[in-house]
Amino acid sequence: MTTLWKDILRNVQLIQYVAPIAVDAALLEGVLMRTKDDPNKSDVVNFAPFTLLPSAVPSDLLEQAYSVQQDFNLLVDKVSQDTEFLECTLASTLKVDEFTAQLFNIYKQVLKEGVTQTVFLGINRSDYMFDCGTGGFPALKQIEINTIAASFGGLTSRTTAVHRHVLNVLGKTKEASKLLSNNPSKGIAMGIAKAWELYGSDRNIRVIRRRFKDVFEKASLDNDRRLHIDGEEVAVVYYREGYVPKNYNKQNWEARLLLEKSRAVKCPDIATQLVGTKKVQQELSRPGMLERFLPNKPEADEEGDKMVAVAIADPDRFVLKPQREGGGKWYLHHQSKWLADHLEWCQ
Repeated sequence: MTTLWKDILRNVQLIQYVAPIAVDAALLEGVLMRTKDDPNKSDVVNFAPFTLLPSAVPSDLLEQAYSVQQDFNLLVDKVSQDTEFLECTLASTLKVDEFTAQLFNIYKQVLKEGVTQTVFLGINRSDYMFDCGTGGFPALKQIEINTIAASFGGLTSRTTAVHRHVLNVLGKTKEASKLLSNNPSKGIAMGIAKAWELYGSDRNIRVIRRRFKDVFEKASLDNDRRLHIDGEEVAVVYYREGYVPKNYNKQNWEARLLLEKSRAVKCPDIATQLVGTKKVQQELSRPGMLERFLPNKPEADEEGDKMVAVAIADPDRFVLKPQREGGGKWYLHHQSKWLADHLEWCQ
């Protein structure tokens, strides 16, 4: 996929020249993120990491990914409503993963008390890589589906302009003209607005940002389990955190439970977050599972099971991604022997 930019990638001086231009463009276009030192300050930012050049994607693979996204969204929704499947699938995980177990405890408690949420909003991101295989022809391989805080929609909406500027500076005007427009942030905003509308709120949309700590201290439910904070009713809760253990302490877990008990539209609700676990997605790759939830779609194959045996035989070719979101935390290279041993133990 990098052959398109081969002449640029081999020219170190050219890269050194254009890199600061790209950073300036990112700053001007708003490709920004808060810093680790000041994560809660909007006046202290840096440019978000981005590739110097855009990735060349074969049009047929892009269309393939686009054509199945609605099916994946429907799959996530159906699985989130299947309590028996979630309980059976996560049974072994709950014994060894305290974080997932705590999420599941909230899920069960909400079910026990009765789900009052009637409108459900899913903002999911499906991640892919290209596999060129032995024949050299690229194929689309799904890595995972993200169901909580599926980020980069806002950044992606602004990155195309950065890449277009860089290509024009490099004299690649023809390639720059072929960059596709991409504005996922608009779709995300429309989804949240639609959830607000279906909730039945008769007020103008007002957005507030609150931490779990604030919810614990100031939020409450009325007799109809409507969520209130700072004297205002909340129609939609969009989680920007809550997917890793460090986001929680005892009070934060109580705040999450309060939110999940409420009538407000959670994005995602606790069941949908559980669907995003690696264990659930592993189970969905088994033969017959997709047909269970999407009976009118083409049959799945047994490739998932076969790949376990292949990974044990040749672990250096694989990356182990644990039951966590938020990037990183992979096992690879020098940990490949551990990967093989672990897979054999899991079997």
